[in-house]
Amino acid sequence: MNLKRLVLGVQYDGTPWHGWQTQLSGNTVQDRLQQALFKFTQSDITTHCAGRTDTGVHAIEQVVHFDTPLDRPISSWVRGLNTHLPPSIAVRWATVARLDPQHEFHARFSARSRTYHYLLYNNPVRSPLWNDKAGWVFRPLDLDRMREAAQSLIGTHDFTAFRSADCQAKSPVKMMHEIAITRRDDLIVIKLHANAFLHHMVRNLVGSLIYVGTGRQPVDWLSELILQKDRHLAAPTFSPDGLYLAKIDYDPKWELPQAPAQAFAHY
Repeated sequence: MNLKRLVLGVQYDGTPWHGWQTQLSGNTVQDRLQQALFKFTQSDITTHCAGRTDTGVHAIEQVVHFDTPLDRPISSWVRGLNTHLPPSIAVRWATVARLDPQHEFHARFSARSRTYHYLLYNNPVRSPLWNDKAGWVFRPLDLDRMREAAQSLIGTHDFTAFRSADCQAKSPVKMMHEIAITRRDDLIVIKLHANAFLHHMVRNLVGSLIYVGTGRQPVDWLSELILQKDRHLAAPTFSPDGLYLAKIDYDPKWELPQAPAQAFAHY
């Protein structure tokens, strides 16, 4: 059987789902995507993603691959799958993985880096319009303090202080390429770009940056947390509502459609 590897760009609102990874309940993004694949192909297909998002976490672009013997026009995969998907999940693009004689494309292991965006609504009064789509902080945030604190996280560090107890990563050492914090009116975007992230790492970092932004902790607190390597000393895990998997970066040789570098560019 001649199999080919298809790659999808999938976008979803994580609010109604129990994360990406399949569960017995069947109420996950992976479960619904595989159900749509079965309806479209009449065959059981297992998908593999670039990053497993938690309950309530959104994806501007999740990258997924699977193998199939079916030979159909690429456009029909997008239309056909979206016909069987709920409004909160959509396939944005599809392509056949480019053949490489030395390496086989893998959505997770071929990724060079990941970018997450955390959207914060910073106003004394909560907004129902941003419910489930942005984290809410009612105290004023000092972005200059947050930016200064974030600089201590750039580079290669042991992020033990920001990993969950359930994290299964072999090593807590990751390389943080960039943390950018921008604001427009009451909306703040925290962009985090790293080679990879630990379980709950982004939400734990955001929670700690908020502590600095409100003045609850000093600017050099995050650098101290890095050295202390104790999860209990950092801020509690912040809400999943404003977290978006924004971009997966791959080597250009794979010729995949690229998501915008800044999903909330107008902020």
